[in-house]
Amino acid sequence: MLHLILVLSGVTVGMAMPLLDYYSYSMAVGDGSGTEYSTAYDGRITGIRVWEHSNAYIRGIQLRYDGNWTTPVCTSNGNPLEMSFRDNESIIQVSGKHYSGYIYELMFVTSRGRSLKVGQPYGNSFNFYPTNDGSELRFLSGRQNGNGITSIGAHWAVFYTGDNSAA
Repeated sequence: MLHLILVLSGVTVGMAMPLLDYYSYSMAVGDGSGTEYSTAYDGRITGIRVWEHSNAYIRGIQLRYDGNWTTPVCTSNGNPLEMSFRDNESIIQVSGKHYSGYIYELMFVTSRGRSLKVGQPYGNSFNFYPTNDGSELRFLSGRQNGNGITSIGAHWAVFYTGDNSAA
C-alpha cells in the first residue's frame, strides 16, 4: 500500500512540473503613503500617459488597454507625455528613481526598443522586468497621496488571445 501511494505521489508531481508559471511581480518601491491603486484592466496595454510635477516627481499615470484609457492614477493636471504602441509591441521593462516619498522618474522600454522617459533623474534607482520569457507588463500597482505617486510595482504575464495561444 505504501509503495502505491509513493508511486501515485510521483505521478502527481510529475504531472504538475510541466505547468509553467507565466506571472511575476516586481516588488513595489517607494514609501507607499496614501491610497492604493491598480491599473488592471482587460486587454493588452496599447499606450501610456505620465504626468510630472514641474521638474519634480511623477504626478499621475494612465494606461490604455486595447483603445480604452483607464482612470488616471492620482492626477491628470497638466500636459502628459504619451506613447502609443505599435502592433504586437509591449512594455518589457520599467525603471526609474524614487526619493523622499515620491517616484521621481519613470522609464518604460518596449519590446521594439522604444522608450518613454518622464521625470527627474534624482534618488534611488529601481529596475523592473519580467522573470519569464515572453512576458510583458500587464498592470501597475502601488500607492498615491493625491499629489503624486508614492510607490509603484509591476505585474508581468504572457498575454494570451481569446483562442488560448500567446499573442
